[in-house]
Amino acid sequence: MNSLPKLIMTIGVVLIIVGFLMQFIKLGRLPGDIIIRKGNTTFYFPVVTSILLSIVLSLIFYVLGRFR
Repeated sequence: MNSLPKLIMTIGVVLIIVGFLMQFIKLGRLPGDIIIRKGNTTFYFPVVTSILLSIVLSLIFYVLGRFR
């Protein structure tokens, strides 16, 4: 049971670091992302950001899988 708390803490630290870096990297505002503003409501759907993130993660997992 010692590895589970360490894993949860590691995931938490990684999420904090990624959240901090996202303030400086404007990844969520790419051309092609859908933003609809009507009155007090804003709908944001990051289409291009999702595709780009999917490609990057797929490449990372592919490379990690090749070295196992």
